[in-house]
Amino acid sequence: MSQVGKFNNLEVVNEVPFGFYLDAGDKGQILLPTKNAPLGCKLGDMVNAFIYHDSDDRLIATIRRPKVFVDHCAYLKVVSITKVGVFLDWGLEKDLLVPFSEQDYPMSEGVSYVVYVFCDEETGRLAASTKLKDFLYEESCDEGGTFEEKQEVELLICGQTDMGYKAIIDGSHLGLIFRDEVFQPIKIGHSMKGFIKRIREDGKIDLCFQFHDPTARNTLEEQIIEDLIAHDGLSTLTDKSSADEISRRFKVSKNVYKKAIGSLFRQKRILLDKTKITLVKK
Repeated sequence: MSQVGKFNNLEVVNEVPFGFYLDAGDKGQILLPTKNAPLGCKLGDMVNAFIYHDSDDRLIATIRRPKVFVDHCAYLKVVSITKVGVFLDWGLEKDLLVPFSEQDYPMSEGVSYVVYVFCDEETGRLAASTKLKDFLYEESCDEGGTFEEKQEVELLICGQTDMGYKAIIDGSHLGLIFRDEVFQPIKIGHSMKGFIKRIREDGKIDLCFQFHDPTARNTLEEQIIEDLIAHDGLSTLTDKSSADEISRRFKVSKNVYKKAIGSLFRQKRILLDKTKITLVKK
């Protein structure tokens, strides 16, 4: 059975002056225009083609690869706004519609958004939505799968809140990265690797970009001591410094840095005040 919004391996069953017709089973024969067909295409060939609806709402095929498939998320730019919704550039001739009813907030031309692509049950056409909560799971124990703490995952940054950044986890779940876990510049639309930090009692998922075991923390402590020695025993990089400053110097989150200097203070290797760290001379 062929599927709209995905690549399908289909047989060429008819050739016409403007292209080829592919046997799409229950969906009948679908046109593959000459400009979207592989070179040397002929009757009897099997073609791996993507199926979607053209501007006249007819099913059409192409070997061009879109920026996103059905049931997946992507960061796409708005190219036009019409009376039925906004249209996104997804790499094909016909732009992808986000109906007004699927917009979580007003969308602007020229701006990119993270959207989920779905197949409308009534029309069979592809569309996109910014209402990610309607399509993605928010709890680890949902039927979409279960995660474990410290598990490495793929993240797509999809939003920002007062607490931090929202991210799509492995294309199926939503999670939160708290601000004190951010130690590198990130923006909405960025794809990156991360980790499951914890599963809360309500099933919600907290994320982070790195884990630090005791060995790693000890290494960071020695880096801090070496940095102090290199700067005559003084540093203005305290636990009050910004996460960006800490990240630039030591490539760790502010939370991890605070734990390391706290450990050094308890070991009486440094002195702390609001404006500086001082190395204790032996």
